Amino acid sequence: MKVIIITGKLAEGLVKKVSASSKQDVFVHVVNTPVAAFLTPRKISNEIKELESINLIDLNDMDMIIIPGLIRKDAKLIQEETGIPAYKGPTEAADLQIVLDALDKLELSTITSADKLIEAEQRQKALDFIENFEKDEKLTNKLLKKHNNILVGKLPVGEDFPMRVLAEIANAPLLTTEDLIKKARYFIKSGADMVDIGMVAGENLAHKIPEMVSTLKQIAGDIPVSIDTLNPLEIESAVKSGVDMVLSLDHGNCEEVLPLMEKKQIPAVILPTDFQRGWVPHTVEERVSSLEELREKCKNIDVVADLILDPINSRSIVDSIMACHQYHDKNPEPLFLGVGNVTELLDTDSVGVNSLLSGIAMELGASILFTPEESGKTVRSVYELAVSSKMMFLAKNRGSIPKDLGINLLVFKDKRLPEKVVEEFDVPVFEAEGTKKFVQDEAGSFKIMVNEQEIMVVHYKNMEPDVAIVGKSAKKIYGELLNRQMISRLEHAAYLGSELQKAEIAMITGKNYTQDFELFKKPFSI
Repeated sequence: MKVIIITGKLAEGLVKKVSASSKQDVFVHVVNTPVAAFLTPRKISNEIKELESINLIDLNDMDMIIIPGLIRKDAKLIQEETGIPAYKGPTEAADLQIVLDALDKLELSTITSADKLIEAEQRQKALDFIENFEKDEKLTNKLLKKHNNILVGKLPVGEDFPMRVLAEIANAPLLTTEDLIKKARYFIKSGADMVDIGMVAGENLAHKIPEMVSTLKQIAGDIPVSIDTLNPLEIESAVKSGVDMVLSLDHGNCEEVLPLMEKKQIPAVILPTDFQRGWVPHTVEERVSSLEELREKCKNIDVVADLILDPINSRSIVDSIMACHQYHDKNPEPLFLGVGNVTELLDTDSVGVNSLLSGIAMELGASILFTPEESGKTVRSVYELAVSSKMMFLAKNRGSIPKDLGINLLVFKDKRLPEKVVEEFDVPVFEAEGTKKFVQDEAGSFKIMVNEQEIMVVHYKNMEPDVAIVGKSAKKIYGELLNRQMISRLEHAAYLGSELQKAEIAMITGKNYTQDFELFKKPFSI
């Protein structure tokens, strides 16, 4: 295929290097502009006509024109004026190789950049695979006959299914009904497969359980609801109220609650402990043998084994992982991993930790990933586990490493290093000093606030609020402010643009936003 690639001067070296090694017959034209995004379809069309007029190309011999993906306008005009199909390439020159390699089977767009098309296609294929698997009732029924798979409510749980994410509503009895519903809906929207009612340790709040179970069942639909308590009275209340699973049974409470659970056939997470006596196992062997003993006591109900994942440098996260491995090698039932035990007690962003622990969980054969979201650093852990669970399921079924799957958890970093291209300009250079004097905008001032769903900007006139603007993007909000003529000074407009962009980033990433303060700390230097 004969292809014309249009680029700017900054990316010239990389584009020519990639094009030279391509299997396509490529002619690279470098437009006299530093940044490709400054180009327009009209300018490109004129450039191509000029190339033909000086006999550098023959348009009758060309199959396609690829323009930079950063160009905002539709590339259709180029085809209308040159007669050659014109499409948008990638936004980054570093991705050009992928596009050229897939050109014969890739349907490019005049509107959307090629890298976004490839990403969207890969993502859709990945999601379709998982959706088709989940909808295959014949396969599900076959897999549920195996000892390593069970039903929790109507949800298939086990090693042959994607790892299910169980989101805990911590201290649920202390919440108002409104807050309980809000938390549950947030978790479900984040991708939780199950919702857990976290009780208050050391207290008996069994009288609150029926209402909580009823409330959550109404909004959760087919999503199972579990109870997290060791208190036999609370377990009894929850089972009678219709919970789908109990967290947890151990040697201290199992004999008291087992008759009721056997009668109702409610599955339970089992622990290798006896908290009534204050006993916990210390060695890998103790964990495994103790849980096997409890498993035998609970042989008349379905169980999920929890060997208790330890935080880093408490007892030993390695020992707890070894215990999971040894237990699961000998026992077929589903495995439970309390991921929140690690993320909540580690001062680092949760996204990488959740991804790594999901991969370890998959290799161990785990079926349930359990987490609350009780600190700022673990906000969105449910979403992160929901995505990483899908990633690991895809990798497992493809027999591949969890890379290039179509879905990912790249949030703060890019997959590929950018090409460091800097053009030198023969112009005076000045050190930025900023404005020296603050001048109040006569049109008014603004207070900017953010929640997980939108940005709110409240306009103040004479120190009193008079109107609020809400939206999900900085661009739309500052556009609305300009349309309403609510800004009269250039420095105020620049300030608002900067603050609104920070607010949007905070909304997307879950960071706390405080107006006039930096969003990110500077990296720790050593």
